[in-house]
Amino acid sequence: MPVVQQFNSAVGSLASSSAIDLLRNIIFLHVLSRFGSKAFYLLRVKGIVGATKEFVGQIVQALIKTVRSSVPGANAAIQSEIQKQIKAVEEKTAPDVPGEKKYLALPPAGLSEASVRGELVRYQKMAPTYWKDGKVSGAIYHGGGELSTLLGEAYSIFNLANPLHPELFPGIRKMEAEVVSMVLSMYNAPAGACGNMTSGGTESLLMAVKTYRDMARQLRGVTEPEMIIPVTAHAALDKGSNYFGVKIIHIPIDSTTGKVDLKKMGAAINRNTIMLVGSAPNFPHGIIDDIPEIAKLAKSHKIGMHVDACLGGFLVPFMEKAGFPLPYPVDFRVDGVTSISCDPHKYGFAPKGSSVILFRTKQIRNHMYFVQTEWPGGIYGSPSIAGSRPGALIAGCWTAMIKFGEDGYVKSTQDIVGVARKLVAGIKAIDGLRVIGDPLVSVVSFDSVGAIKIYGVADYLTKKGWHLNVLQFPQAIHIACTLLTLNGADDLLQDLKDAVALLKANPNMAGGEVTAIYGTAASIPDRSIVGDVTRGFLDSLTKA
Repeated sequence: MPVVQQFNSAVGSLASSSAIDLLRNIIFLHVLSRFGSKAFYLLRVKGIVGATKEFVGQIVQALIKTVRSSVPGANAAIQSEIQKQIKAVEEKTAPDVPGEKKYLALPPAGLSEASVRGELVRYQKMAPTYWKDGKVSGAIYHGGGELSTLLGEAYSIFNLANPLHPELFPGIRKMEAEVVSMVLSMYNAPAGACGNMTSGGTESLLMAVKTYRDMARQLRGVTEPEMIIPVTAHAALDKGSNYFGVKIIHIPIDSTTGKVDLKKMGAAINRNTIMLVGSAPNFPHGIIDDIPEIAKLAKSHKIGMHVDACLGGFLVPFMEKAGFPLPYPVDFRVDGVTSISCDPHKYGFAPKGSSVILFRTKQIRNHMYFVQTEWPGGIYGSPSIAGSRPGALIAGCWTAMIKFGEDGYVKSTQDIVGVARKLVAGIKAIDGLRVIGDPLVSVVSFDSVGAIKIYGVADYLTKKGWHLNVLQFPQAIHIACTLLTLNGADDLLQDLKDAVALLKANPNMAGGEVTAIYGTAASIPDRSIVGDVTRGFLDSLTKA
């Protein structure tokens, strides 16, 4: 081979080798940069302890996944245990009752009206009645027998109505508009503010996520959207993250106040952030986040700020007139608040399936809408997820609101918040229990101190006929007070005193069903197992 050719070949080989090495180094640096930036971001948002826990959790989950997939028989053994748990859940949720009549296919001939009414009564009697004694946390927001009768009449009158066709049901269209207007007034909305009804708090939060995602994409070109929420914010926001492809950043709460850590929330904001969220109050602990400060953060970064007032929707607007002024406003008087969700079907005593989402401007709300102009079936538009909606629920919501009026809601706020304050004082007086944060509205959450196991307390209360909410991370119990709680507050405090006394005398008593379920779930490092059992529970709901 001529010398020139040998030289060119050597140079080419060297160039090729150098190019590959250079490319390899670039890829390595890129990966290192992305990992480093993510680690630094996680440290800023979660802190050293939080970031370490999350990092270790991810490693443990990865190791478990590897073991389950590589160790012979490991996954089969785990699946066998999961199926046992699912079977136990199914037997409790949808038990097979010998001789019970079931309708697994259409009856060959329709039943008479008398027979149908008889069957309705039979199914209705399957429900427990202890809720009337005030032994249930939330769930049943009962506005009284007279209101229930009136709501039934409203539903009957409008049972065919569908707001998808406003030309056929102008009364329902008007009722919905008036419901939105009344709620806007409750939340001190400025001129030009607007809103829509949805099927519940979950849909309202879903629509907030969809709105800010689309707005950021259109106005700022954001293609990898992120939302920043307190770790105590409602799980419907996690659902929105899952549904709409929005990365969710959970911010820890202050261990003393229970409010979201504002410093860490601010540190989490970046160019992809589309919205911040604050609760008024949150579901787990009943704490109201510092809405004015969160709104200030949002406004300074020109992003949306949503107030989730679904739970406290018909309490917080009346707190001041009820004699319980809040330390700061949580409505549109706060500059920077751009949307609010509120549920009339809780403390507004409207039928289940009634929620309202409010926006500061129509320009923001426009991003919530779905419009299809090219469909062969015609021009189609809808404000929220549903197309057809039950107009009867809108009529029921409107009925409840005009029946109660402002004075009625002020009175119910006095009663409900009053009994919650009574429980707070009573629980604080019990040695061995601790109220979490400073609950200002209707939810009272408490855990245990010392040797008392809070799930043991929950087990005792369950045996005494209580149906309260069991919490995790940290382990705790809460009650969402309603008008019915007025009937059971004294009994609850006495049962709590008895539970603590028994557990102090015999700590081994803390081993009932709640402890078995939640205590075990909290100790399982493989969270996919908990998820599988939860899916099994969801499956059981449709077992006839």
